[in-house]
Amino acid sequence: MTTKAHPPTLAGRREWTALGVLMLPLLLVSMDVSVLYFAVPAISADLEPSATQQLWIFDIYGFVLAGLLMTMGSLGDRIGRRRLLLIGAAAFGAASLVAAYANSAETLIAARAVLGIGGATLMPSTMALVRTMFTDPAQRTKAIGVWSGVMTAGIALGSVMSGVLVEHFWWGSVFLVNLPAMVLLLVLGPVLLPESRNPRPGRFDRLSVPLSMAAVLPVIYGLKELASEGWNVRYVMSVTVGLLFAALFVQRQRTAVSPLVSPELFRRRGFTPAVVLNLAAAFGMMGSAYFTTQYLQSVLDKSPLEAALWSLLPSVPIGLAALVGAQLVQRGVPRAHVVGAGFAVAACGYVMLALAGTDSLWQLLAACGVLACGIVAVMSQVADLALSAAPVEKAGAASSLLETGTEFGGALSMAFLGSIGTAVYRHEIPASAPTAAHETLGGALAVADRTPGRAGDALATAAREAFTSGMNAAAITGAVLLAGAAVAAAVTLRQAQIQENAGRAEVVSPSGA
Repeated sequence: MTTKAHPPTLAGRREWTALGVLMLPLLLVSMDVSVLYFAVPAISADLEPSATQQLWIFDIYGFVLAGLLMTMGSLGDRIGRRRLLLIGAAAFGAASLVAAYANSAETLIAARAVLGIGGATLMPSTMALVRTMFTDPAQRTKAIGVWSGVMTAGIALGSVMSGVLVEHFWWGSVFLVNLPAMVLLLVLGPVLLPESRNPRPGRFDRLSVPLSMAAVLPVIYGLKELASEGWNVRYVMSVTVGLLFAALFVQRQRTAVSPLVSPELFRRRGFTPAVVLNLAAAFGMMGSAYFTTQYLQSVLDKSPLEAALWSLLPSVPIGLAALVGAQLVQRGVPRAHVVGAGFAVAACGYVMLALAGTDSLWQLLAACGVLACGIVAVMSQVADLALSAAPVEKAGAASSLLETGTEFGGALSMAFLGSIGTAVYRHEIPASAPTAAHETLGGALAVADRTPGRAGDALATAAREAFTSGMNAAAITGAVLLAGAAVAAAVTLRQAQIQENAGRAEVVSPSGA
């Protein structure tokens, strides 16, 4: 005898309205990654931070966010995702107010750290609540598509908003814009958002918290510094130390009675491929951003605000790409095909980038648009797959693993593709150029500005051509890697789908057998 499964409850106007409310904190958290791009000069003039303090003002938010994602995802499963979301919103709003009126570099660094803590609570909580509110697979796929589009667009929007606000107001205004959204969330959240938690969470494993941070932070720091400063023993050691702590963290999760991240998640069909493919998608997205930002400003000689405004154009079709991917899956196209096609489209974007010259604005923008559309289609589908595979009571932990993978993928991309671009740049720059010109494009242009006449113009032209050659080489590498990811996605997700279908099949025994 077979047991009929009850059909999932369809989400109504209340749930879709709640989704709109959830998108506010998600948008602001993603914007805060890039919101200081144009505010740093004004902050430096006002607070006079040291060089080290300026770096921490910019980087502390991302480091704290990445280091606490797994902890906050697991904590939300235990105390309630809505409760953690509201606590995080209150902390985020309070820290935004302190940051806006900070009168010293130390105060601003501390406020940015608290913003990172709040962001770490908001990101996995929003995704876990989407998993809770939308139980119908088709509706959940569409909702996660919206989630992915908003998160990606927020990063691009943050830099533009920063430029506009700093130009018309003072630097603290970039933080004050967070307050209305957080107040709205605190007012409407208790009314619209359902509370959900793991009914049997077990004891919170405190030892896993420092282990997870010790695993994530040194790796993220080392990879980012390798991307910006080049190969250095100190940064390689940082990555190595992080990997050693990662091994200890994994061992702890296998042996703990109530682990922070349950190993059971990785035994779920499709979950592990989804996490790995999400990391690969983040690799593809951030690798292009590393080069295109410099290309717009230093090769095409755009001002920072002009560059940010131009970079908004590729973001326009992002939300549509996620929804198109969701519609294809709902109409019966296998997810493996949609994800594989998304990676293939993204690889085509890298091919277009590989063919760009030193005066290829529209080709660059088109390449970024194609790349972003493919990547967002991938990320929305693998996020849906991971959350569908994870049990509802562990949705927070599953969400945090996806977000942590995104951070790793972005940092790894900047380090790997950035090193390729730098190596080609240094090979292409004329040997007779000054030492500073061999380090970075910015250094070369600074030397060229101080060099009068044709010699300065020649150096600037050579440096721009060398940088573009490096970008082309990195783009070719990115295209090859994403093409490989397309094949891997088509194979692994097809196998996961076959296993899932086999697991769902029910054997009907004849009566009296």
